[in-house]
Order: sequence, then C-alpha cells, then structure tokens
Amino acid sequence: MAMQQFVMRSGNTFMLEGRPFYLNGWNSYWLMVNAALADTQPRVDAILRDGAALGLTLCRTWAFNDDSYLALQTLPGTYDEKVFKGLDYVIHQAQINGVRLLLSLVNNWKDFGGKAKYVEWAKAEGEAVADEDDFYRNAKCRQYYRNHVKAVLTRVNTITGVAYRDDPTIFGWELMNEPQCRSDSSGDTLKAWIGEMSAHVKTLDNKHLLTVGTEGYYATDSVGCRSSNPNSYSGTVGTDFIRHHQLPYIDFATAHAYPDQWLSAGDFDATQDFFDRWVRAHIVDAERVLRMPVIFAEFGLSDKKPGFTEQKRDAFFGIVYDQVYQSALKRGAGSGALMWQLLPLEMSDWNDGYGLAPVCGSSISNVMLRQSVRLRALRQPMCGIDEGLPLDTCGNVTPHVYDKGLNQILA
Repeated sequence: MAMQQFVMRSGNTFMLEGRPFYLNGWNSYWLMVNAALADTQPRVDAILRDGAALGLTLCRTWAFNDDSYLALQTLPGTYDEKVFKGLDYVIHQAQINGVRLLLSLVNNWKDFGGKAKYVEWAKAEGEAVADEDDFYRNAKCRQYYRNHVKAVLTRVNTITGVAYRDDPTIFGWELMNEPQCRSDSSGDTLKAWIGEMSAHVKTLDNKHLLTVGTEGYYATDSVGCRSSNPNSYSGTVGTDFIRHHQLPYIDFATAHAYPDQWLSAGDFDATQDFFDRWVRAHIVDAERVLRMPVIFAEFGLSDKKPGFTEQKRDAFFGIVYDQVYQSALKRGAGSGALMWQLLPLEMSDWNDGYGLAPVCGSSISNVMLRQSVRLRALRQPMCGIDEGLPLDTCGNVTPHVYDKGLNQILA
C-alpha cells in the first residue's frame, strides 16, 4: 500500500484524504531491536502482517533505546547504525503492510534507558544533577533530548531514501512514554518541558502530528474530570490531562488504562465500571475542553491476575471499542484505541501478561477485527455501519473474513 498523504487533524477529528480517519491499533514496542538482528527480523514482518490482517492501522513503538542491550543511542549523540537501520526496516515494512507508526522518543521509566540515563550521562560530564526529574530541568539533559529528536526526525531511511520527517508512514511523534515529574506535583516543570520540546519538534517537522504521551491522569486541581482518577496518588505525579495538552504545538491527546494494576485486585465489575468512566471522561474532556482527538494509546487486561478469563478480556476491550465507535458515529473526539500488546507466538517469553498473539479465529481477534471493520466503514460515504461484516450464529466474525483481510473485504 503506497502512502501518499499525511494524516492531518481538523478540530477534534483526524483526517486522511479529506475524510475522517479513526484508528484501531496496537503496541509492539520491541520492533526496532528485533529488526536490528537478522535472526529476529522475521518477527517484525509477522506482527505487521498479522496486525494488518486484523485491519489495524496504527502501531505504537519505540524510537529510542538509550545505552542498554542493542542501544540506539549509546552515548549522547552517538548512534549504533545497525540499530538505526533496524528502525529504517520497521518503517519500510509498516509502509508495505499499510500500517502507520506512532513513534515515541524517550521513556519516563528506566526500561531502555529513559530519562534516568540522560541524567546519568549529564552527571558523568560534571553536571549538578541527582534526581531523575532533573531530566526536565537541566540544560544539558534538555540539549541531549533536543539532539536526539533532531537525529531521529532528520534521519534518511537507508531503504526508502525518505527522511523520517517527510514520510507519511509515520502517523506522528510522541514526546515521551508516560511522562511524570513527581518532584513537582504542580505540573509546572513538565508543562515547561513539553512547551519547549513540542516547539522544537515542530521547528524540525511541521508535517506530522504530535502528542505528549501521558497516561491521562488529572492533577488534583484540574479543570477536567479529575474524579475519574484511579486513586488520589495519581493526581500528584506532576501531570494533568488538560493543562499538558493545551499547549500550542500539541495536536492530539492520549490516555492509558490498566485498571487491574491501578485498582484493588479481584473485582472485575469494579474494573469494568472504572474503565468505562475513565474512557468516557477523556472523550468528554477532549471534546469539550481540549477540542482535539484523543487516542487510548495503551490499554489491557492481564492474564496473570487472579480471576482472569478470555471472556472478561473480550468484554474489557469492548468497553473502549464501543465508546470510540459511538464517539466516531457523531464525529466526536474519541478517535482510536491501541491495545497493549501484540506478540508473535515465539515471543511468549516477552509477555508481561498483556501480550496477545493474533491467532486466526480466536475470540479476541474477532473483537479486534470487528472494531476495525466498523471504523473503516465510517470512511465509506455510502456504506452502512455493519454492512459487509459476516457473523456466525454466535456473533463472531467468521474465520474467512480474517483470512481474506480487510483490503479484500472492503475493496
């Protein structure tokens, strides 16, 4: 599939080729590191192919790995070309499969280096830094990050010959995965950093969409639906869904959801009720306050928690899928959901409890495919909402639909 146009934003709606564009997608954060090695590169091919077969149009993945195994950035401004070529390969394969990418540029957490590694690098150069949150404050750390952004955005793909900032295969950029600043619960420190770095990104690239990467927590004094927070602590980690998305260069909002981690274990009804309120609150606030699209960029239900069943997971996915769909029907702000995470069967040792293998005919694959089809149908001017979606007597998508793929179904 040749991608000729960038996804744009008009008010609270994503637009592609002059029509509203709604997203069903997934996370596979591991694509770059696996693409960097010949023996694991086929995993990238498989998951992009299988995601596309489910009609998924957006994959969120890392464009960072700071001084750890198969590091992209081994020292500030020093890059492993083999790993960068891995990211080139990911983008190329995504384009072949008709999948767009949301690329995250640094981690809040220590996994894959993250902001702690930037602080460590600055300290080694004599900077007076001690806390991880000095990442946001220290001038050298901020320069390291600006340099990394430039290195990624201006990278010319060795396979396609197209600079990343000129490639519509990339849906957009995410400043940071789940940013927090616990040393400043007011949110001012993080707001200043977002303002500086979003302006920097747009100076280098005004073609792609940009988001912050937040989990969606509301500050205790937020003007948004702060009562939907999972607990009181989440309002004190230096983030606010409203204030941090109101900055001028931010194009869309994100929220994450792991209620089986956030809430007391064992009560699935409470988990469902919370998730329903959480999703609804963010759609309402994105629509009425932010006036921009919102994507639920991570969500999942762990199969390692007591009481887990596949039926509960199907119902859990249905909550966010149904709300996104109902919002899309009325051209609301709910614009997509990206489940965490898809893994090939051979990567079961990477499973954190939320991993799913896209197995043909499985109930969860049917749930995901159904969402893809009905969101795709909204782009068809004369298409009925559920027309062309064959179901068996139990209401499941029939297996041949999955096998044929959405391109053939809706051609």
